[in-house]
Amino acid sequence: MNVNMTFEEYLDIYGKMTYRNVGVSMLPMLKQDRDLFTVEKKTKKRCKKYDVVLYRRPPNQYVLHRVVKVREKDYVILGDNCEKKEYGINDKDILGVVTSFIHKGKTVKSDAFFYQVYVHVWYWIYPFRRLYMCGKRHLKRLNRTDSQRN
Repeated sequence: MNVNMTFEEYLDIYGKMTYRNVGVSMLPMLKQDRDLFTVEKKTKKRCKKYDVVLYRRPPNQYVLHRVVKVREKDYVILGDNCEKKEYGINDKDILGVVTSFIHKGKTVKSDAFFYQVYVHVWYWIYPFRRLYMCGKRHLKRLNRTDSQRN
């Protein structure tokens, strides 16, 4: 990809792009510096629940997260490894939809049966994952407070 080109410009010209994952928000599906994902430019069609989308968070941050709810005028988005949902993401914010990804060297299509099972189970256990992450964060905070007292 031309380093002087934005994702929007690249998708406008080529229609799709494959890119290396950066960050931890989509773990365990995508690991930084190991996995790749392919995004196709968003069409006029609305995204579906569980689509992984590339969107722009103002002013200039690109984010790859999952649609967890389709509302009349916007979407609710959540990273697979995140606690908090993001509200108010509109169609105009979304640049593209992930159609496949390479995980540990194996290509997985977004419509593959076992991937769809993973997606549904992973979102179904979200309340438990969130509780675990909150508990872990609070324990770290307590440990820091205790170590500062001693």
